Amino acid sequence: MLPAHLRVLAGVQGEVELDVPGPVTLCTVLDALEARYPVLRGTIRDRATGRRRAFVRFFACEQDLSHDPPGSVLPERVAAGAEPFMVVGAMAGG
Repeated sequence: MLPAHLRVLAGVQGEVELDVPGPVTLCTVLDALEARYPVLRGTIRDRATGRRRAFVRFFACEQDLSHDPPGSVLPERVAAGAEPFMVVGAMAGG
């Protein structure tokens, strides 16, 4: 699941489904997402360092995965497609 502004940028509606070869990690999911939607490169992770952008958070199975290392294996329910991997934009309003 992507925040609304990234769905608009990528031209998608609703959830995005990806085929990710195992093991399913934070990095492999984001790699697959950016490969399918190149316009998202640099929006979720810094292009140079690969680090998560400051106001982007990752959640799955009611867990905040934002500070997990990129090679962290995602919960089995996410890998199986039973639970979403959520990219959340924490932007302040004015």
